[in-house]
Amino acid sequence: MCSVNDVKPGTAKRVDVEGYRLCVVRIGESWYAIGDECSHADYSLSEGDVWEDDLEIECPKHGSTFRLDTGEPQTLPATQPVPTYDVKVDGDDVVVTLP
Repeated sequence: MCSVNDVKPGTAKRVDVEGYRLCVVRIGESWYAIGDECSHADYSLSEGDVWEDDLEIECPKHGSTFRLDTGEPQTLPATQPVPTYDVKVDGDDVVVTLP
């Protein structure tokens, strides 16, 4: 799906896999994967700021933030969660489990 070297700590990267648009986030050595489409508007979450201390990512379009571990919106205008996916690192590969 992507390499650990593709995502620097504190950043996000968009990855498209098998018809899924994913936002992969690295905080330290922890990894998160959520749907890359903001639930409020069709905008890429991977282009937003990562809030490491809060485990959140901010939609750059309207400022809604989403928990990386649950996908739940933390601020308006978004009211619906985005999907989350299990992530593991296998050697240098970041692997996301899709439904």
